[in-house]
Amino acid sequence: MKLAEALQERADLNQRISNLYQRLNANLLVQEGETPAEDPDKLMKEYVADADRLEYITSKINETNCKTVVDGKTLTELLSRRDVLRQTLSHYRSLINNCSQMSVQRSRGSEIKILRTVDVRAMQKRTDELAHELRELENKVQAANWTTELCE
Repeated sequence: MKLAEALQERADLNQRISNLYQRLNANLLVQEGETPAEDPDKLMKEYVADADRLEYITSKINETNCKTVVDGKTLTELLSRRDVLRQTLSHYRSLINNCSQMSVQRSRGSEIKILRTVDVRAMQKRTDELAHELRELENKVQAANWTTELCE
């Protein structure tokens, strides 16, 4: 199994577990004399089986990420960099947006003037550079996901 397939299975398992949880919740209590729409015991067995599979597949994904090297770095290191880039980009974009929305409206010279304390152009340039780095990194990770066999 390729790493990308395991990642897809993990996503599917997470969705299925969430769905099973909701179905279990919907069938926990019934009015006296009624029966639940679905058998809670059966749902719980499915839930446990899926949770066990999720634990297994996640550990294999993590093991594979630690052992797979791309351009001298493990996938784990690349994923950490990707997470930091995503967060940084989100923050930079928010800061640029907040700073760009600021408008200086003064009707008289005696009113308080609000000034930017950062170079928005420089921050936008850096944001563009980080976005480019993120795109390249995403491509490397995706390529590795589809060419790497999951550790067994």
